Amino acid sequence: MEQFVRGQFGRGLLLVMRGCQQLPLPKPYKAERYGLLIPLKRSTLFSRREISHSVLHSILKPESVLFCRNPAFQHTIPSRGYAMVVARILRGALKIRYLILGGALGGGMTLQKTYEHWKESLPDMKWLNEYLPDSEQWDSFRGVLVGMKDKVKDSINIDPRLKTYGEVKYRNFRDWFDERLDAAIEAAEKSELDSTFSHSLQSLSAIVESLYPGAETMQQRMDRLQDELIKVQIKYQRELEHLERENKELRKQLLLYRANKATSKKVKKSLIDMYSDVLDELSEYDSSYNTQDHLPRVVVVGDQSSGKTSVLEMIAQARIFPRGAGEMMTRAPVKVTLSEGPYHIAQFRDSAREFDLTKESDLAELRKEVEIRMKNSIRDGKTVSNDVISMSVKGPGLQRMVLVDLPGIISTVTSDMASDTREAIKQMTQHHMSNPNAIILCIQDGSVDAERSNVTDLVSQMDPQGKRTIFVLTKVDMAEENLTNPDRIKKILSGKLFPMKALGYFAVVTGRGKKDDSIQSIREYEEKFFHNSRLFKDGVIMSGQVMTRNLSLAVSECFWKMVRETVEQQADAFKATRFNLETEWKNNFPRLRELDRDELFEKARGEILDEIINLSQVSPKDWEELLMKKMWDKVSMHVFENIYLPAAQTGNTSTFNTTVDIKLKQWAEQQLPQKSVESGWEGLQTEFQHFMERAKNRPDHDGIFDNLKTAVVDEAMRRHSWEDKASEMLRVIQLNTLEDRSVNEKQHWDSAVKFLENSVKEKLQATEMILREMFGPGAKERWLYWKYQTEDQIKRSHVKNELEKFLLADYKHPPSLSYDEIMTVRKLMERNNIDVDSEYIRETWHPIYRRHFLKQSLARAYDCRKGYYLYHQGLESEVDCADVVLFWRIQQVLKVTANALRQQVMNREARRLDKEIKDVLEDYSQDAEKKLKLLTGRRVTLAEELKRVRQIQEKLEEFIQALNHEK
Repeated sequence: MEQFVRGQFGRGLLLVMRGCQQLPLPKPYKAERYGLLIPLKRSTLFSRREISHSVLHSILKPESVLFCRNPAFQHTIPSRGYAMVVARILRGALKIRYLILGGALGGGMTLQKTYEHWKESLPDMKWLNEYLPDSEQWDSFRGVLVGMKDKVKDSINIDPRLKTYGEVKYRNFRDWFDERLDAAIEAAEKSELDSTFSHSLQSLSAIVESLYPGAETMQQRMDRLQDELIKVQIKYQRELEHLERENKELRKQLLLYRANKATSKKVKKSLIDMYSDVLDELSEYDSSYNTQDHLPRVVVVGDQSSGKTSVLEMIAQARIFPRGAGEMMTRAPVKVTLSEGPYHIAQFRDSAREFDLTKESDLAELRKEVEIRMKNSIRDGKTVSNDVISMSVKGPGLQRMVLVDLPGIISTVTSDMASDTREAIKQMTQHHMSNPNAIILCIQDGSVDAERSNVTDLVSQMDPQGKRTIFVLTKVDMAEENLTNPDRIKKILSGKLFPMKALGYFAVVTGRGKKDDSIQSIREYEEKFFHNSRLFKDGVIMSGQVMTRNLSLAVSECFWKMVRETVEQQADAFKATRFNLETEWKNNFPRLRELDRDELFEKARGEILDEIINLSQVSPKDWEELLMKKMWDKVSMHVFENIYLPAAQTGNTSTFNTTVDIKLKQWAEQQLPQKSVESGWEGLQTEFQHFMERAKNRPDHDGIFDNLKTAVVDEAMRRHSWEDKASEMLRVIQLNTLEDRSVNEKQHWDSAVKFLENSVKEKLQATEMILREMFGPGAKERWLYWKYQTEDQIKRSHVKNELEKFLLADYKHPPSLSYDEIMTVRKLMERNNIDVDSEYIRETWHPIYRRHFLKQSLARAYDCRKGYYLYHQGLESEVDCADVVLFWRIQQVLKVTANALRQQVMNREARRLDKEIKDVLEDYSQDAEKKLKLLTGRRVTLAEELKRVRQIQEKLEEFIQALNHEK
């Protein structure tokens, strides 16, 4: 009883009713134990039971504690009062015990009866024993599951994204726990506990430390867990690499099997190749309807020498770009389409050659070809070009995506660059990033100060929310060596240092500064660096933020996510554009077929070749007349000035004939054959152009081809040259013909006279035109039409009047003036106050004398119309018709030459011209600029746009169908 009342179980509590008097404690409790007096509502109960620290803290409230018993507290309690208190407690305790004992016995019996009744009401389930396994079978099944767990545990491949998500959750929990711990410590420091409770807490801590002397601190435990996490990640990373190698080989075998199986079928493009074709079509598309290219692609931007190209090469797993020591190497955008294939190869879009990326020789040739294409794309003294170089890279294990490598952003324009290079690169970068669906791969050099970055400000302007930007920090190995504060890298990779936002932040190592390092050696170096890096061990960088492999997976996932979200919108936009273009065509060209430039060119090619065939329809007579006219136009000036006029000045017939023979032979040996060939060439061109002009008058003529046809004919004629042996053959024929000096038939004589008359009249008419320009309008025109002479014309008129007096005085005046005659004219002009020199007089004399001579020749020709009989009788001295014989000889030469040229044209030169025109057409068909220049008009541009929009829409729909099928 005393133990129950006093509680021989440790320290106890003295409980009293709330509101009662402070009762004196009995003497036995005076000093040997500590206790607390707790007020209760109805009764007072003494208890000495041991309580825990938490219970003690919940009981000890300032408003409930009346007093605390300590050794200094002593009162004298009367013995009677003590006996009454003990009796009351004993009675109450015994009463409670009996009540509890009776209730327990009665409740137990009732519960037993209820259980038996419920058990009897249950149905018999023994039949299940036949179907359920026994304990041994359960143990065997459990063993199988345990073994399977051990096998799966070692072979399971954890998704890097799941690992990254777990690490993020762990980091969030750690931050939350640290905050709660700091808050608890701060609250403990601010709370004011009494000295006894603080002493108790200290005692409790001492007891805990004494019981667990080897306990870890929180920081030590966190470090240990992080080390274990790193080891697990490295283990899974190695297992992942092993599985990737096996998967790459298996996929290679699978692709080879499919390729061999489908050799007899049409080769079907991969999904990424179809998408790349759409981008190529869009890059060449130029429309006035402002249908912009908003399809996703990965745009790689960064400062010069920041490692952009190296990152792209690591993703492509090949060193495919030219490299230089600090100089600008990327001078034009390079679009690289990555896709999976059995062999690691690269190929340009406009070339059929495949470069084997496993051979160093092919890699060197590929880099050289890229450099040549970049240099060829630069024009007009520029340093960079906007022309996109498109290439594809295939290989086992490559992530499917489309990347565009741009020239690096520069801060200073050097002396070997164009003055607008910096602004041109900036505009080019902004243009590619302005696509709202383009994924911006922002490359930042980790080895330089962040304040020197140019690209981050540009990226933040184009994507301020960072919804399509992935930040990549390169050269982290150099950054770790140079930076003493690792928190700076942590700020960069957490997006707190640069004024930009991004979807993700990655740190990579793309080389050791050696140009000859292979991709495999760089990957091994990267893995080794991050394995030993203190940045990774100290928690500055998370495992999901490092390695080019993780970057490639993240970029590919983001790329395809963006493609699936936006490609249908682009297809809808082109549907609307196609509808607008088709409506415009129907309204403006309702009866014409939609022919683009290539189709129009082919139609024009057929029409031009048809006109060449028409040359064979020209009659020999027409050819000879045309060629004679062309030859006479070329040689008439030489005949009059160098043969006829000098011979006519000799004064007698024999001398005239001798001079003519000499002059004609020299002419036939030197100039006539070449002039004849030129005449034949011009005649061929004239006749062909005549057919072209006649075709324009046809009802079905299409004027859109006129510029093209003219340009083709002119270029073919420029290239065409007459056969070399033709000139020599013509020389022999012409010399033989000129040896014949006799006119045997009256018809030939009349023809020669007519030829002479027409020729003289033509020259006389041309001379009159020269004289009119020299002397101005005549007296009749001045009086009737109010025309006036210029001062020079008046002066020449005075000179002419004096010169004509010489011709009137001497009808057979020689063709040149004597010195005395010139001086006479000058003196006469001086008397009239007109100052002229000798050369001025001679210039005036030559057309005057030519007109005088031609009039004499025309008069003799009229006289010779009936002189054939005298000539035939040998009476040449009685009639002066030697010039008729001269022109008959020339006429015969022209006829013979025209006949020879006609045969050459019809037998050889027309075919050669046909070949020349075909060559020109073939060259023009390959020259897009020529077709763009020669085939113009809204009809052409509208058909071009309509065809291109249809192609793009069809390819987009084909790609969307394949994309949905892949889903």
